[in-house]
Amino acid sequence: FLFPYTGEHPFNHLIDTLKDGDRKYFNPQKLNDARYDKLPLSIRVLLEAAIRKCDGFYVKEEDVHNILDWSEQQNVAEVPFPPARVLLQDFTGIPAMVDLAAMRDAVTKHGVDPGLVNPVCPTDLIVDHSLQIDLNKCAIQNAPNPGGGDSQSQGPPSRPSPARPTPRRGSQCGGERGSCSKGGCSDTPGRPATAVQQIENTPLLYTIHIHEFLTFLLRLSPFPLKWCSKAFKNVNVVPPDVGAVHQLNLEYLSQVVQESQGFIYPDSVVGTDSHTTMINGLGILGWGVGGIESEAVMLGQPISLTLPQVVGCRLVGSVNILATSIDIVLGITKHLRQAGIAGKFVEFFGPGMSQLSVPDRTTIANMCPEYNATVSFFPVDHVTLKHFKQTNFTEEKLELLEAYLKAVKLFRSYEDSSEDPQYSEVIEINLSSMVPHVSGPKRPQDRVAVSSMKEDFQSCLNEKVGFKGFHISKEKQESLVPFLHGGQEYELAHGSVVIAAVISCTNNCNPSVMLTAGLLAKKAVEAGLIVKPYIRTSLAPGSGMVTHYLNTSGVLPYLSQLGFEVIGYGCATCVGNTAPLPETVSEAIKEGDLVACGVLSGNRHFEGRLCDCVRANYLASPPLVVAYAIAGTVSINFEKEPLGVTSEGKEVYLRDVWPTREEVQQIEQDKVISSIFTELRARKEKGNTFWNNLECPESVVFPWDPKSTYIRSPSFFNKLCKEVQPPQSIENAHALLFLGDKVTTDHISPAGSIARVSAAAKYLLSKRLTPREFNSYGARRGNDAVMTRGTFASIKLQNRLIGKPGPKTVHIPSGQTLDVFEAVERYQRDGIPLIILAGKQYGSGNSRDWAAKGPYLLGVRAVIAESFEKMHKNHLVGMGIAPLQFLPGQSADSLELCGKEKFTITLPEDLSPKQMLTVKTSSGKTFSVTTLFDNEMDVAFYRHGGLLRYVARTML
Repeated sequence: FLFPYTGEHPFNHLIDTLKDGDRKYFNPQKLNDARYDKLPLSIRVLLEAAIRKCDGFYVKEEDVHNILDWSEQQNVAEVPFPPARVLLQDFTGIPAMVDLAAMRDAVTKHGVDPGLVNPVCPTDLIVDHSLQIDLNKCAIQNAPNPGGGDSQSQGPPSRPSPARPTPRRGSQCGGERGSCSKGGCSDTPGRPATAVQQIENTPLLYTIHIHEFLTFLLRLSPFPLKWCSKAFKNVNVVPPDVGAVHQLNLEYLSQVVQESQGFIYPDSVVGTDSHTTMINGLGILGWGVGGIESEAVMLGQPISLTLPQVVGCRLVGSVNILATSIDIVLGITKHLRQAGIAGKFVEFFGPGMSQLSVPDRTTIANMCPEYNATVSFFPVDHVTLKHFKQTNFTEEKLELLEAYLKAVKLFRSYEDSSEDPQYSEVIEINLSSMVPHVSGPKRPQDRVAVSSMKEDFQSCLNEKVGFKGFHISKEKQESLVPFLHGGQEYELAHGSVVIAAVISCTNNCNPSVMLTAGLLAKKAVEAGLIVKPYIRTSLAPGSGMVTHYLNTSGVLPYLSQLGFEVIGYGCATCVGNTAPLPETVSEAIKEGDLVACGVLSGNRHFEGRLCDCVRANYLASPPLVVAYAIAGTVSINFEKEPLGVTSEGKEVYLRDVWPTREEVQQIEQDKVISSIFTELRARKEKGNTFWNNLECPESVVFPWDPKSTYIRSPSFFNKLCKEVQPPQSIENAHALLFLGDKVTTDHISPAGSIARVSAAAKYLLSKRLTPREFNSYGARRGNDAVMTRGTFASIKLQNRLIGKPGPKTVHIPSGQTLDVFEAVERYQRDGIPLIILAGKQYGSGNSRDWAAKGPYLLGVRAVIAESFEKMHKNHLVGMGIAPLQFLPGQSADSLELCGKEKFTITLPEDLSPKQMLTVKTSSGKTFSVTTLFDNEMDVAFYRHGGLLRYVARTML
């Protein structure tokens, strides 16, 4: 793991030992170079990793010197970063494990021990990540102890429940909060009715967890991940019902200082979850990557990045007593977004740092994607050490951690300005300027002070349709639409709240805001306030730790009383996994053309994302989500208008039920202690009962189920031989697609539901599945047959060969317009190679592994474009597809290409980085392109047919 080659390490002279003499480490200070003390601490982590993993191939001595010379090389030099570990969630972890299992099959055929195929880099795969809300309160209304947890805990006074008719299949579930429009709930699509019926009388938490596990089983088949947990070395699979991926990364997996083979070194991580950046709040460098990058790191390849600029964010002042971490997060987000720090590292320092707890820091670090920074790094200080004392860290571990970090100058004393490193630029933020805000109604960067919310929403109604406006005419702004729900009449207006979701993935690392929400709920219930039953309320904790401290503090039953039931652990509302609103509610919204609202405490909200009929969505802190749910509208001035009116007619204001900072801190001190982390560790080690009882074979190779439509052995290793063939020229290729500018990975890679008329649907129908059983492309990422058929299946794909949007292309030899996959089948039958022509920024957008895997399996040999998004370009190389760039000033249009020519691209045997190649067309035109291979490593991967084949062939 430490030394990926044999021979003397080029930086042996930097090896040092701590005082105990047992632990060795590479000490960059022994370089005796004054530049080290001026490096940002995040860059020092990159430097240590490069020194430790320097092998002359993946990491060269030149890379070490470039990082040390950061002040001159920032934004110039390309450097490698070998992280200490990899973090996978279910959607990306499953394809990665499938690829490794297929690699074992491939080497077995050549007589090589399949047990040698294992990740090189330690890898954690967390099953709990993606949740879909299929069951709602209507299925479990009569469950005993609906708040979950200890039934003996003190809770709110019980209230008689109105009599409700038993729902019938196909009928509307009546009288329930957020009632299910599917009818009966036991008729949930894709689930056996008996499974749901058998658990209807179980406590809520248990009910949802069983249903969650059934979903997991039905989606994946009985034992693939269980087999992976046993078969692969360096793979740790965390079973369902332990916690969400990003939260477990914080609470359980983070080490700050790693130890292996007698060496200690900084913890670092890359993960396939957008919340991976949360870990930087603990002083652990880490960020999110795509599926192919994660597989590459698992197999020993470092991340390649341009040495980043580092923006120093100097914090001064004191936090406003009414501001939550969300207010601080959104305030800092606004400052950094306006500063234009896209693609840069941000590193925090300054005297204001002592005002931020570790949970505050992780919450801020989590928002990196919203202000486009790569990371927001908080170096370890005395506040971090104090936090670790309340977790699972032993005294011995804490002493080791502190001694090592101080020895290599990765520990900060923020009060001592002489320790301040050199930054690319410095931004100063005064914490005392932070006041309570929400963010919306359409974008996270549009912040609104809570005190101005009513006026701002009114202006949104008036403004023209745009980033904030809805352009509602004056005469319609006062519309009230009556409707029936549960036999009672209610009214909806512009600004009415219909979705209220406490999603604690960005907040459960900070107990104060969740406890504030719980205490607010407690005081509201005791004051006689309620939440209207048609509002779809939910509580999705990121981990069991949140449920634990909400329950032990006695506030969970009060949240439940207001409808905030724990629905499971994972991503739900903010990724659109919300069941449809009650039919009468959605009809009322449509009838009045109302701007209905959703309020949530996640970090994602765009117009229509939560629900297509909910146009205004606001990010808010958990207690404000509860407050707006009680108010039933966002068009309210909390200072002047009551939060609600009790059944006795008493007006209750927000200030009457908002808990004081002292109250919250006292409960946090009493409840959020080391026992919580101990409980989490015990829960992890004990595992899930259902998971523990799952049986799977002890085989070294995976026993593929030929009947499975979720898991299938991919064809990446077909015709794999021991010898590397010289690069084969691409002769008489046709253009599968002729694309324009800004083709995103959404256009290329399968995403969302599977259309009934698509090639993937035809395949699933041939397997005797009904449309309701299709599920999504994301759920079927372990089946290459589905994913390949879904490649370029976007209805928004603009293919110039056909002149209109849609997943179609022209089969050039016949002139027929066909589905992309149908055309590919004909080309493959006739042995015709394929290329893609494109414009600027090909492959922009989210990182998706199948945006490269799919084209590779379709037979695409090269993509010729004016420019590429860097990450996607690396993905193409990793899959053995040549990224070729038109010369500056040239394009398909300037060269007068129509896309129906035959293309021949000559590849020399001595292929090299940035080499110029000649392209000849059947029309007689000849032009040059540049290979976008950045280094010899890229060339090696391409010659082998991609990273996976490179690793497999190395073993042969």
